[in-house]
Amino acid sequence: MTLGTLKTALNKDDDITLRRPRAEDGAAIWRLIASCAPLDENSMYCNLLQCDHFADTCVVAERAGEVVGWVSGYVLPDDSETLFIWQVAVSDAAKGKGLAKRLLAEVLERDACDGVTALKTTITADNEASWGLFTSFARRQGASLDREPYFRREAHFDGEHATEHMVTISFAEAARRAA
Repeated sequence: MTLGTLKTALNKDDDITLRRPRAEDGAAIWRLIASCAPLDENSMYCNLLQCDHFADTCVVAERAGEVVGWVSGYVLPDDSETLFIWQVAVSDAAKGKGLAKRLLAEVLERDACDGVTALKTTITADNEASWGLFTSFARRQGASLDREPYFRREAHFDGEHATEHMVTISFAEAARRAA
């Protein structure tokens, strides 16, 4: 299944529009993230910069003028074949419709991700929702998913945050070109 096919298959809620973020979305995205525990809250300014500087690799899901979903990401500066997904947030009102997978597929279809052959993200061991999302997304793509401890509790977080595991989804080259 190509990303385009996945996006169509998940288009179950036609009243939701996916689009590039605008600077004006920063505050709404910040509020959405705050409502989506256990996501780490960044400053509103950080979300504003993501909307402005990384619009080509971020996606907003909107229903009736309300932000109901968000994916932030960027192509790694030292590896143009890897998209790093920073956060995925879906409001309670939009959960259960495959929206998070649809948002990921949307980002990967963008021109900014033309050369991307891998997706990376970090997830704590206890974040069942994120593990489920990325495992399911990889499976639907026929892609492999690998994980390893990356930012460690003691070495990087001074004991204040759980270890973040680097998750790498490697897409088959042919499937990426066909998307």
